[in-house]
Amino acid sequence: METAMEYGSIERELHIDASPEVVFEVLSSPEHIREWWSAETTAFEPAAGATARLTWTDRDTGRQQSAPFTIVEADPPRMFSFRWTYDETETETEAAGPGNSLLVTFELLPAGTGTTVRFRESGYRERGWEAAVLEATYDDHRQGWDFYLPRLVATADRVAAAR
Repeated sequence: METAMEYGSIERELHIDASPEVVFEVLSSPEHIREWWSAETTAFEPAAGATARLTWTDRDTGRQQSAPFTIVEADPPRMFSFRWTYDETETETEAAGPGNSLLVTFELLPAGTGTTVRFRESGYRERGWEAAVLEATYDDHRQGWDFYLPRLVATADRVAAAR
């Protein structure tokens, strides 16, 4: 018997050989976001309510995809979360909220000399997408996070080793 996929949230837990302070810096600094997430970002303060924009550029075509984001919680070195929307039909002035964006949360827990990161991206069902769009978007994000989260680990490990 086949089980239906939930598509409610993407959750991962990872270990990083760096302190929570270093991991928070890597998550919330434009310089490091560029390195692990391959996105240019406008300057922002890692504080609740701050807004910025992420922009990815396809190296082969030069095509850019841009996504506004709003920081929901920034509690160094414990928590970093933001809402982002990348839907090209969204208006530039619409604030990211529960019905029009996805919520990304990084919970940072000390673990020996390193950090356990509990990652979660949620809000798929709340977007109100038809089933095919929901499934495709969820699968695209699942694959994306499975690519980028190991890069987060590598970047934080490198930053910690350089200190």
